[in-house]
Parts: sequence; C-alpha cells; structure tokens
Amino acid sequence: MQRKAYATGIAALLAALLAGCTSGSSGGDDISDKNADTSTSTVAAQPGKYRTLPEACGAVSHDTLDSLLPGIAQITDEEQRAKAYAGDATLTYDTDRKVGCHWKIESTDATNRLSVDFERVVSYDNAVSDDSEAQTIYTQLETAADIPESASPSPAESASPSDSVSGSPSASASASASTSTSPAGSGDPSSSDSGSASASSSTTPSGLQPRTLSDLGDEAYLDDQLSGSGSTAEQRTVTVVFRTSNVVVTIVYEEQPMATGTVPDSKEMQDRAQNLAAQLAEALNG
Repeated sequence: MQRKAYATGIAALLAALLAGCTSGSSGGDDISDKNADTSTSTVAAQPGKYRTLPEACGAVSHDTLDSLLPGIAQITDEEQRAKAYAGDATLTYDTDRKVGCHWKIESTDATNRLSVDFERVVSYDNAVSDDSEAQTIYTQLETAADIPESASPSPAESASPSDSVSGSPSASASASASTSTSPAGSGDPSSSDSGSASASSSTTPSGLQPRTLSDLGDEAYLDDQLSGSGSTAEQRTVTVVFRTSNVVVTIVYEEQPMATGTVPDSKEMQDRAQNLAAQLAEALNG
C-alpha cells in the first residue's frame, strides 16, 4: 500500500511538470508571433529609379557643342578639334555615383566654358527613399543659390529650347518679346526697346533673372550672374540645376568676351543652357 501511494505521487508530479512545460511553450509561441508581427510592419523606402549614370563627356552632342562653344567647329587641326569635342572628364572614384565633363574653347571673340555634372543619390537610411534624399540635396543647392520662387514661367522659360538653337522665326519672335523689357535697375522708360544684355553692364534683363523652372525634370532652377567690370571684360555664368528622381544634374555655362565693355547676351546663353538641360533630361528618361 505504501509503494502504491508513492507511485501515485510520482505520477501526479510528472503530470504537473508536463502541464507546466506545455503552458510555457504556448506562451513562447505567443511572444514569437507578436515579434513577427512587429518586424513585418516596417516597410523599407523605395529605391531610386536610376542605378547607373551616363558617360558625361558623351552626353552632349557635337551639334549642341557647336552652339554652346562658338569656334569649336572652326578648329583647323583635326586632332585638336576631336580633342576639344571629347572634353575632359572630371576625376571621380565611383562612376555609378558621380560623373562630370568640362569643355573650354577660346575664339577670337570670347572664351566659352561648359561643365556638366551628374550625381546619383543613394539613401543609406531605410526610412528615407533615394528620391527624398536627392530632393534634400537639390533644395540645399537652390537655397545656397538664393533663387526666388517664380509665380509663372518667364519669357525665356516659355520659349521652346530647340528654337534657340535652330534660329527659327519663332525663336526670333520669342527673343524680341523677352528683350522688350528694360534691364533691371536701368530706371529709364525709353530703354524698353533696347533689351539686349549689352545695355546693362551689371544686371540681368528683367524676366531673365535667377528663377525656378517648370517642365524640366521633377524640379529645376536657373541662375544668371555677371562678374567683372571696369578694365576687365564682363563674364556671364549661367547655371541650370535639375533633379529627376534620384539624379541631380548641374550645368554651368560661362562666356567671357575678349573685348572690354562687351557683355554676353543673357537670353542667348540661357536658351542654350536650357536646351542642353532638356536634352539631358530626355536622355535620362529614355
């Protein structure tokens, strides 16, 4: 009888232990399920559209370089002319992230410089998309350039970029319309018919000042600055920056005349730079 009672006690103890293990295992499954639900609730931000970049020096056609760099097609030495068209690549250690190219041509009338830079932005924060990171970088550039907001497209922006290169009648009409406004700061109503850039030695004509641009990538701006005066020739620098998805493109176009007192034409340079920007944006989206 004593042995039977002892055996019965052992059996009851084992049953209790087994019940406890089963209960603990069930609780562990519940915790695991909750952790699994938490881990799957976080969704990584979308990657950018672009995974590579174009070859910068090959991104600008010879015809476009002919327009932007007067005198390049007239270089008599064939080898030197080919080298001028090829441009000089910007030193970079990761061509999937940043590439650039620049050109310089000296003619009898002026020295022209052009640079094109592509930057592919990648976010290392899972909560921030590549596009959002690129937008932040673009905004920083626009803020640093102190670009005012444009309520409506300017005359130069509303003109078809291709017209400025082809020299078609529509381009001439657009040019006349945009240059009929007197240069900013002239203060002379009678000067409204002389809208050429040479009428002002230190300002950009009205309607062509630095501004944001529409219909170019996801967002874009144009900057136009003059430097030099007195005994030196004026140098005009036109900069166009635009973003498309996670790529930021920067175009810098400069002209410095040889003759003192000559001012590069603002509208002509802006049209050329915007035409190139439109070509690059189309190539990226293609």
